[in-house]
Amino acid sequence: MESYVDVPNGRLYARSDGAGRPIVLVHAAIVDHTSWDGVVPGLTAAGYRVIRYDQRGFGASTTQDVEFDERADLLAVLDALDVAAAPLLGNSRGGHIGFDTAIVAPERIAAVISLGSGPGGFDGDGLTPTEEALFVEGGRLESEIPRDADAIAELLVRVWVDGPGQSATRVDPAVREAVRAVVLTLYAPGHIAGKRIPLRPPANDRLGELRCPVLAVVGALDMRYLVAGAHRLEEAAPNARAVVWPDVAHMIAMEQPHRLVELVVEFLTPLGL
Repeated sequence: MESYVDVPNGRLYARSDGAGRPIVLVHAAIVDHTSWDGVVPGLTAAGYRVIRYDQRGFGASTTQDVEFDERADLLAVLDALDVAAAPLLGNSRGGHIGFDTAIVAPERIAAVISLGSGPGGFDGDGLTPTEEALFVEGGRLESEIPRDADAIAELLVRVWVDGPGQSATRVDPAVREAVRAVVLTLYAPGHIAGKRIPLRPPANDRLGELRCPVLAVVGALDMRYLVAGAHRLEEAAPNARAVVWPDVAHMIAMEQPHRLVELVVEFLTPLGL
């Protein structure tokens, strides 16, 4: 079922598949709701009603050029789809949104499974030389006028799909191209993304308030600070566990959808979710 959810100065595309216990999927900052296509069949087969949406400025969702609260947007989706509470599966920024919302509205987020996400406000212990070089290159490309969208998309695919320093042949080419296609829309002329209002104080300073069960999944081929972020959650949040997969990078749901579904079901089932 497809629907649109009106939010202040914007409109969010939402989709619901399957029936049964709800689970909400929140995408990363370089993709849209279609990045979850590989996990939806497995989750619906396991008895879940899978809810996903496009954040403002992504996919079919729109926004005016205003500040907005992404936590309030998530809650608006839950309200519109008549979901009182649900576990959340979030990739990267989607994980941040899950942590933040679980802190400010703990009655709505039953658990958070994060993929390649540390808590907002956590910077880790620095970058490796390879990572630093990639960020420098990214800053140069972003500052150019006009910006070269193709070059930016290629760099973001190298960083977040391949993994820093990894081969461009490591991941299925279809995954690389799917991410590249979305990135190009984000850098299209006239694209409006709005301005996210960060949680203050950030989640990293409030992890004692993150009381729901948390499973922080991260790939060893991802950025070093994100691996550190998963361990930070395990150490500081009351009910968190870190899982490091040695053979994946940032886009875990696109790299290993079936393996991820098994982990999600294994984690949620004992919780009655």
